Amino acid sequence: MATLILRGKAFDGRRFYEDAIVKVDSGSGTILGFGERGSVEEPRGSKRVTVKEGETILPGLIDAHVHFYSSKGVGVNEWASVPDTLAVLRGAGDLRKLLRAGFTAVRELGTKGGIHLAQAVAEGAIEGPEVVSCARALAQTGGDDDPPGLPLEVAQQLASYTYFCDGPWECRKAVRKVARDGGKVVKFYASGAFSRGAGVKPNFTVKETRAIVDESRRLGLKVAAHAYGEEAIERAVGCGVDSVEHGLGLTPRLASEMKRKGIRYVPTLVTYVNPGYKNRNNEMVKRHLSEDMLVAKERGTEVVMGSDIVGDGARPHGRNYEEIAEEAKFLGNREALVAATSRAADCLGLERAGALREGYRADVVIVRGDPEADIQALAPERVVHVMKYGKFV
Repeated sequence: MATLILRGKAFDGRRFYEDAIVKVDSGSGTILGFGERGSVEEPRGSKRVTVKEGETILPGLIDAHVHFYSSKGVGVNEWASVPDTLAVLRGAGDLRKLLRAGFTAVRELGTKGGIHLAQAVAEGAIEGPEVVSCARALAQTGGDDDPPGLPLEVAQQLASYTYFCDGPWECRKAVRKVARDGGKVVKFYASGAFSRGAGVKPNFTVKETRAIVDESRRLGLKVAAHAYGEEAIERAVGCGVDSVEHGLGLTPRLASEMKRKGIRYVPTLVTYVNPGYKNRNNEMVKRHLSEDMLVAKERGTEVVMGSDIVGDGARPHGRNYEEIAEEAKFLGNREALVAATSRAADCLGLERAGALREGYRADVVIVRGDPEADIQALAPERVVHVMKYGKFV
């Protein structure tokens, strides 16, 4: 197959280059070389891909926190009531939107048929970014994903994107089910959110949380904790999760502990900015949008881009880049891009991904504009080309 040469301004997942060369083997889908012009051999007969002046070459973007609830309405009852087959069909359309918007990998943290969407993408049956799926999230009975107002057996049958478990041994068994299903990460609810009122409460006891983390470690799976409030974050961090999702109520002490332990912070800011988010005036949300990210930045906690876009009436897929723009307000454009590329790949456990580097996967995006100066250059209407595994979409 052809060797492709791309030349222009580039971001390699860590830093920008004003005039760089990306050499791609479209057969193996890998990057053969990357560096400043003159440092990379350009073989005769190579095919050159025109990167116009004013355009920028980037690694494929990565969203570390998505769902494909695929409902027209909003809320847990709406998400749970969508038929599984319809949710998967709509999810396939959302995956196509994501890929064409420059996202070449996503982490799915609870979706009807999410593991099968991941399998279909891997087999080439549908078009989309690589999907790292949790298969099903873990929640306690009566917790955040348990649809209220329904008989228990009906609620838990409808919420087919969740395993409900109570007590350490049920929690261990639920982790084993995730592994059996083919899940690549364990996601659990360390707290509720706002679906059952304005307040939030921790979920799972310390013993249950330790059981989830310990069993996940034994099976070689990473752990992502949905956590609202200081108590839930402290419990998740104390038990050694890999990432804290949302993380409303992050304190300087906990941010320092996360830095020490290498636990990533996935703040999902765009969810709370969304006009359809009815709790956006909640004091905890206001603090999250003003102080939590400053605490993380000050303490050196590593931030990873995750939007928590779910594909419903309030948060449709396609403009997931807006999370990068929100994080850039606190971190700056370059660091927000790190959070959405190389660091996100590491958080997801993707090997040789998230960067323009020799031997890495040739997941490449070309955008119209300079995201170092203007993060809006990542908007889907400004995506010129998307390459996944060395093939143009």
